[in-house]
Amino acid sequence: MHLSADRRRFLTATSSAFAALVASGCTTRGAMPLVDASRNFDGYGALVPDPAGMLDLPPGFSYRVLSSLGGAMDDGGTVPDKADGMGCFDIGNGEIALVRNHELVPTDDAGGVFAKGYGMAAGQFILPGGTTTLVLDKDTLAVKRQFRSLGGTIRNCAGGTTPWGSWLTCEEFVSEPQHIAPDKLNMHHGWVFEVPARAGGLIDPLPLKAMGRFNHEAACVDPATGLVYMTEDRPDSALYRFLPDSPGRLAAGGKLQAMVLEGIADTRNSVAGAMPLRQAYKARWIDLDNVEAPEDDLRMRAAAQGGAIIARGEGMHMGDGEVYVCSTSGGFAKFGQIFRLVPGRGVRDDRFELFFESENAAQFNYGDNLVVAPNGHLIVCEDQYTDVVDNHLKLITPDGRSFDLARLNMQTELAGACFSPDGSTMFVNAYAPTRTLAITGPWAA
Repeated sequence: MHLSADRRRFLTATSSAFAALVASGCTTRGAMPLVDASRNFDGYGALVPDPAGMLDLPPGFSYRVLSSLGGAMDDGGTVPDKADGMGCFDIGNGEIALVRNHELVPTDDAGGVFAKGYGMAAGQFILPGGTTTLVLDKDTLAVKRQFRSLGGTIRNCAGGTTPWGSWLTCEEFVSEPQHIAPDKLNMHHGWVFEVPARAGGLIDPLPLKAMGRFNHEAACVDPATGLVYMTEDRPDSALYRFLPDSPGRLAAGGKLQAMVLEGIADTRNSVAGAMPLRQAYKARWIDLDNVEAPEDDLRMRAAAQGGAIIARGEGMHMGDGEVYVCSTSGGFAKFGQIFRLVPGRGVRDDRFELFFESENAAQFNYGDNLVVAPNGHLIVCEDQYTDVVDNHLKLITPDGRSFDLARLNMQTELAGACFSPDGSTMFVNAYAPTRTLAITGPWAA
């Protein structure tokens, strides 16, 4: 591949900027190579009914509730509802931090009055959406403090961790201020915001406008290059990447692009077999202009230039040199898909493939957030769209088999699955009413 002078400089800069982070182990954990990791693995066993009626788990696994809706926080507020995407960080001094999204809209309860925030409604109150941070004892998982860390946003759905210790929280909401009634907004929305894991309270909110204005869902950073990949929750979404001008400093600006696949324009498999499993397609990227997109048409302009169409891109997570992307409603049966993107990192072509497609509700039913576990398994949070839901955590092995890992006995979704830095504990949210859980057990090596 021919590299331009600008691209060579970018790769040289990113290599230097991230070398220390990679060496220190501060990058995303969890590889998913097609090796022996899944051989002889036949699941963790049948789920055991929870006596408390919340979360069924396999034998030997247990959970504890760390935080609940309405619980007192250290900033004088209470834990808000609609807990969604979440990331876990080692912040030193024997502490880890969970930065947790809350997918709140202007009519929701904020859990208290904000001292500051990004946007207001009706010129009267700061919008309730944003993030909370839980600081835990690294060894005991006891909650040491919890507080609001971002306010004034709308529908903070998913996001992603960065190698430099921050959470990218994404607004799944795009509308002009004048289009909202009766709660008129004073700001445009549809942005990514960055929340440092070590923040001790509400941050000064800064929308990262160069990363695009669209119906954001998740994000992940390639620790080797600093490129940020992003999904969009639309039936006809694009897959995006952001090339920062200064790796690790997203606020300094950069270039937004959309993915084009050679040989296939639509990944949704509305015709069975249109995109076969495990067939790699060459991926290239096209530049997008007018990325602040007041018309909310970035995905349409991308498709007009050949951009690949994805059915509701949602969860996204970085494994070892590969990005996993969840399509909630894609596939011939419309139960969902998982894609794998292998970035070429300037050395070879990027490759994109359909890694898994659910053929029935038992495999998984509307996957949303996902995480690559330290042992190489994919864990997918279900988010079903039925009057009565039966949502699970689904485990997908590297060879493409599906198992039940947990079953939620609440009429809501599971979200925000992430692992502690040492890989011993998985954290996950019950969306509403908010519950944040820590799950431990005999994770397969």
